[in-house]
Amino acid sequence: MEFDKEKFKTVLSYIINRCENKKNVGKTVICKLLYFSDFNYYEKYETSITNETYIKYERGPYPQHIDEIIDEMINDESITIEKKPYFGTTIHKHYLKDVPDLSALNTKELSVINEVIDDLGDLSAKEVSEYSHGDMPWMIAEDNEDLDYEYVFYRDPEYSVREYDN
Repeated sequence: MEFDKEKFKTVLSYIINRCENKKNVGKTVICKLLYFSDFNYYEKYETSITNETYIKYERGPYPQHIDEIIDEMINDESITIEKKPYFGTTIHKHYLKDVPDLSALNTKELSVINEVIDDLGDLSAKEVSEYSHGDMPWMIAEDNEDLDYEYVFYRDPEYSVREYDN
């Protein structure tokens, strides 16, 4: 399957919109929420929401197209970014100009994204990065290599989101 840029923008916009009032959500947290949305959906339904490629970086999974898409969204003025102080560091806070059009997302996709935000959206960048390091797709990959969606089927119980028959 090919990367769905418009759907990725929709998911990104939705996450930014849902997390706008969370002081802890900057780019690192957004990247992990995107990752867990795609990979959790894959575990449940055996397909990704966006078909994005995620790369194993030191601070956790990183969406391959995130920088390009954020730049596009800044240029078309659909988002703005402000640097904000956050517990002795600086966070890049993203703000959406308009309410996102969610017509590209189905109910199951929104449900998984909402579960991810509810479960992980209050973690700091450090906490969510450390958490992502325990997920099998990240653990199995080599540094700077693509994460394989198929490894969600080998997750430890704390990461698994699918009901399996015994």
